[in-house]
Amino acid sequence: MASADTHRMRPLIAWRALRALIANPEDTPRVFEIVAALAGPSLVRGLRRFRRSAVGQRVLREEIDLLDTLRERDALARLPKGSLGRAYHDFVYAEALSADGLVAASDEGHAYDYDDPHLRRFGHRMRDQHDLWHTVTEYGRNPFGEACLLAFSYAQTRNRGVGVIVLTAAWRLSRESPGCGVVKALWRAYQDGRHASWLPAQDWEALLALPLRDVRRQLAVGTPATYQTALARMQAQPA
Repeated sequence: MASADTHRMRPLIAWRALRALIANPEDTPRVFEIVAALAGPSLVRGLRRFRRSAVGQRVLREEIDLLDTLRERDALARLPKGSLGRAYHDFVYAEALSADGLVAASDEGHAYDYDDPHLRRFGHRMRDQHDLWHTVTEYGRNPFGEACLLAFSYAQTRNRGVGVIVLTAAWRLSRESPGCGVVKALWRAYQDGRHASWLPAQDWEALLALPLRDVRRQLAVGTPATYQTALARMQAQPA
């Protein structure tokens, strides 16, 4: 079973982390801190759903770590051009990122520190999927793209911490780029997350070799046209 405080909300910790994140939107550990502090029952609820899936049962039974696969940079680079794995490789390494970067950020943010090994494994798998979700949804690594992906993620996870970050981002980005359609794009991202397949239970290890366009079709993830239009308007604004 999970530790006794799995569902405990820690609003003061979340508030302090949120203030730090507003001051520095690139402070990724604070994102994990907010998500962990306001998670409530969302991760446990997600684990229950994960356990009902064939992929979830196998991952938990065989103690599979998605991170092990995502660390295989050379193997990902050898995948066919146009595949999910190759697109993920190009996205991550073009941004000078790595799968381990999220691990370090989540550790600093004290996320997924649970007694239940299944809950830890599910939490880690959720964390390690983040840049795969970027690749599939085509939301960029810019602050607006991150906010849209979090809106998509909130629809998938119902984590209150994610919702708080999205609302904060909507307020900040709308003030910085008025008239660009920020809120409309965030709302569209949320709706897309509702209508997509449940991404946490996907067999990402198997999907990596498939064409990205087929993966997106299989997962019912459409082109983020509203985000792309709003982003173009933001980029066209005078500095």
